[in-house]
Amino acid sequence: MSTRRDRLATRAFTARTLVASGMVRPMGPRKLAGTASTLRRWGPGVASGYAVAAIQQPAGIAIVDERGPLTFADVHRRTNALARAWAQAGIAPGDSVAILCRNHRGIVEATVACAKLGAGALFLNTAFAGPQVAAVCECEQPRAIVYDDDLADAARAAAAGRLSFVSWCDGGRATAPLVERLIETGDPADLPVPQSRGRVVILTSGTTGAPKGATRPEPASLEPAAALLASIPLRARERTLIAAPLFHSWGFAHLVLGIALGSTIVLRRRFEPEATLQAIDEHGANALVVVPVMLQRMLELGAKAITRHDLGALRVIAASGSSLTGALATRVMDAFGDVLYNLYGSTEVAWATVASPQDLRAAPGTAGRPVRGTVLRLYDGAGREVGPGGCGRIFVGNDMVFEGYTSGAGKPAVDGLLASGDIGHFDGDGRLFVDGRVDEMIVSGGENVFPHEVEDLVARLDGVEDVAVIGVEDERFGQRLKAFVVLAPGATLSELDIRDHVRRVSASFKVPRDVVFLDELPRTATGKVLKRDLATL
Repeated sequence: MSTRRDRLATRAFTARTLVASGMVRPMGPRKLAGTASTLRRWGPGVASGYAVAAIQQPAGIAIVDERGPLTFADVHRRTNALARAWAQAGIAPGDSVAILCRNHRGIVEATVACAKLGAGALFLNTAFAGPQVAAVCECEQPRAIVYDDDLADAARAAAAGRLSFVSWCDGGRATAPLVERLIETGDPADLPVPQSRGRVVILTSGTTGAPKGATRPEPASLEPAAALLASIPLRARERTLIAAPLFHSWGFAHLVLGIALGSTIVLRRRFEPEATLQAIDEHGANALVVVPVMLQRMLELGAKAITRHDLGALRVIAASGSSLTGALATRVMDAFGDVLYNLYGSTEVAWATVASPQDLRAAPGTAGRPVRGTVLRLYDGAGREVGPGGCGRIFVGNDMVFEGYTSGAGKPAVDGLLASGDIGHFDGDGRLFVDGRVDEMIVSGGENVFPHEVEDLVARLDGVEDVAVIGVEDERFGQRLKAFVVLAPGATLSELDIRDHVRRVSASFKVPRDVVFLDELPRTATGKVLKRDLATL
């Protein structure tokens, strides 16, 4: 009986949230019938998203990139044409297409065309070199690859023996047939619903090993969208600038959500701090989707550069993908207002918690509270749940956890919940704090130390712009901490200043014994620090 009550409560919550967000709104009988028919046949997802939006607001702007705007009707017709052209070229339902594209209309249209065709989409990191692209494609065996022409060198080995298409070409002769040409000559008529849905494969970051393909499910209902909208107040038919890479789970999640909301998606192929502020101003963006290092780069422009742009429409800055320190969160809100929302999750567990601006002000450094519909528990090494105030491994369960790695492997699980790979604790108000990666904890002189905690302490010191801490071998203590620090322009901090600051505010065993100053930290395209590279310095 309680299970039935829970289901009814969830449905009521979902309905209220979708109405409040504007995703569900009154409409005429013809649009209502068309919407209902499309959703009944295709279900929720990217294949139906633009078809529904083309019914409800055909002239509305769906995508804006460097080539200009596309309406919802444009995108629906163009993706129909691309899917049919690919089918004629030999891509069948159940095949997959590797996508090596930056943030522009091409990656969106390729993804939607795959879904309409019943083919899978394999997202490749645009920072990969040719051998990495080739290795992933050798493992995943896509039928075709679509890429930006400036990434042709990286795609060359993987393209050998596969159907190849160029999604974006700035000029000159493209190295493969142009997607734009396929769209121009393709049949824009609606497609039949494929017998099976193509899967989306997103690669893990690969910061601690080779990237792994993680299969993401398409949502079976709108309940996951409602859960996220209840924590991050995005609204329908607004304008969202997605600066985070669309090949990453965070950027892709906001693409899917933006399609469902009927929002205008603003894209730029490369992230540039000044250009991002200009785009927010020019398009009146209501939401900005970033990884934390992008916020840091925008702050580096200085207050005068930021205030030159009209950012008054910006209601939400949604950050995820890597650690957001308390110091950076505070600086961002001081500069842009209390509009920052930080999501903690991973490619495997999707989302786990969201920290609101109120959370970030009250408890800088927090990862926030569990999203509705998400179960989050802490377990010790023996698989026992950790009690109040304790520290333990983070395990997560929700409707959006991944289906497994394409290799057939999975993540450790306890009581049906998946390990996030992190260790954390809750404060007295139920807010989660992530203490660090399970595999990064070091033992120095018998004391357990998490580098993430020390990073947060160093980041609070005036003059520190960026910091990463790792553990290295030590003959006397077993392991010791080594800090890599990037100073703000004009700052003159010394190694002693860094060590004394940590000693004043924390335990002596958390003081880095080595401090190395760098011009910048090595990072992935999604902003995660490559600590394996630091270990060689």
